Amino acid sequence: MNCTSSEVLNQSTERVDYNLFSTHSALREALAREGAAADDAALTALGAELGSAASFALGEAANRHPPQLQLFDRLGARRDEVEFHPAWHELMRRLIGAGLHTGPWAEPRPGAHVARAAGYMLWAEIENGTQCPATMSYGAVPALEPQRQDFAAWLRLLLSREYDARFIPATDKRGALFGMGMTERQGGSDVRTNTTRAVPAAARGPGREYRLTGHKWFFSAPMCDAFLVLAQAEGGLSCFLVPRFLPDGSVNRIRLLRLKDKVGNRSNASSEVEFDAAYGLLVAEEGRGVPAILTMGVYTRLDNAVASAGLMRQCVSQAIHHARQRRAFGRTLSCQPLMMNVLADLSLECEAAVVLAMRLARAFDARDDEQAGLLRRVLTPAAKYWICRRAPTVCAEAMEVLGGNGYVEDFPLARRFRESPLNSIWEGSGNIMCLDVLRALAREGVRAALDALLESVRGADERYDRFLARLHRDVEMSAASELRARDLTQRIALAAQASLFLAHGPPASCEAFLASRIATAAPAAFGTLPEHCDFDALTARVLSA
Repeated sequence: MNCTSSEVLNQSTERVDYNLFSTHSALREALAREGAAADDAALTALGAELGSAASFALGEAANRHPPQLQLFDRLGARRDEVEFHPAWHELMRRLIGAGLHTGPWAEPRPGAHVARAAGYMLWAEIENGTQCPATMSYGAVPALEPQRQDFAAWLRLLLSREYDARFIPATDKRGALFGMGMTERQGGSDVRTNTTRAVPAAARGPGREYRLTGHKWFFSAPMCDAFLVLAQAEGGLSCFLVPRFLPDGSVNRIRLLRLKDKVGNRSNASSEVEFDAAYGLLVAEEGRGVPAILTMGVYTRLDNAVASAGLMRQCVSQAIHHARQRRAFGRTLSCQPLMMNVLADLSLECEAAVVLAMRLARAFDARDDEQAGLLRRVLTPAAKYWICRRAPTVCAEAMEVLGGNGYVEDFPLARRFRESPLNSIWEGSGNIMCLDVLRALAREGVRAALDALLESVRGADERYDRFLARLHRDVEMSAASELRARDLTQRIALAAQASLFLAHGPPASCEAFLASRIATAAPAAFGTLPEHCDFDALTARVLSA
């Protein structure tokens, strides 16, 4: 019997209505291992909600209907507002309601940052644009906390679990979100060349009123209620809290110029702005702008790594699901030896990212521990660099598993592939992270803190011992060499991942990682694991059957 063109044969089913958390063994074990086992039930519930067809549909709708800039009202008065599709607002309501923005600050407890990292990783599988205001709000809390006497009202709103999208003064709102403005067109990452000026309205000093005049080339999430902004004051580059509304209820003089037409992250608004004597309050002392705003940045960099791990997991799980159903040459793709290797290798990369990101999150829970702080100082830029660097390659390989369907916007991987480079660029590109690793290694105590992690498993495997010996030698020789900073940062990240696999297993993942990433130079392509690796065990770590 001849088939008709309307019949659907040998196509995989849509991968929806499953629990993102309970099917992810590597993440569940990392949650318990890093001190947040008590949150297993809550994350299981979140995983079920996020894995629903409705959640996937919201993510798609928010990205197919990007925000629109409304500069003027119909009578010609300035509006400077951004309008969003209802799917965006529903996603934001759910995200804020789950505490994935500032939950650990609102309810401080052991394991709070680890639990949030796990939830944030799950959210990254569904929609990434909404994570922009969430992560900046997360980082804004510790940036403002030292001046609680000046910013208590803002901190209260940041800790709220109510999403209030209304364009009204924050004093009349139930919750608030923060954005950020650092880079200018002439400087990019070199923020010390910023030309935006800030002059005091009266007295100078922390918490005092200043007027900002200038521009920002990238102004993140302009729909937020307030922003941390860098500007040049008399005492040097300084950080300011710039709200959308003035204390008298009128709109602050933040002029939106246009929204960026981005490759991905299309649900989220990114803009160019001008400040016309805009109202701002000084955060920290004049001249301390970079350290003040990097207090936010260190938390957003953690989120970059966590979100990239989640993005990879969704792409690889979609590839595994497809390969288990699609047949070619008389059997399913997942039973083809070469495809088995590719899927197992991708799964290993996903698990390694989860292991490292969750261990890093634990270091953020130990805020008062000096050793944890020193480890955060070097491991945050290293993890951000390596995990975010691997994400586009993983997403591209997963897309290829689906063949031509993977490259079509109707299918789930195209959007995520376009999303995948962003976390590597945002909050400091790869070179910035590697230079930051060099600066960290030059700080007293950082090498000892890193060694405490890496040396804890010395003697467990000869391949790791040789890799670690070379790394120690090259840290001594290359710590001041910018030319070798990428290689050094990559190997620090690999050593950290290997040490965690050696300490905690599982054996199949540990052996595959040592054989493919530690014993030899990491290959340029996925699908080159040695034959003795347990391919089925590796894929089951990312997506249980």
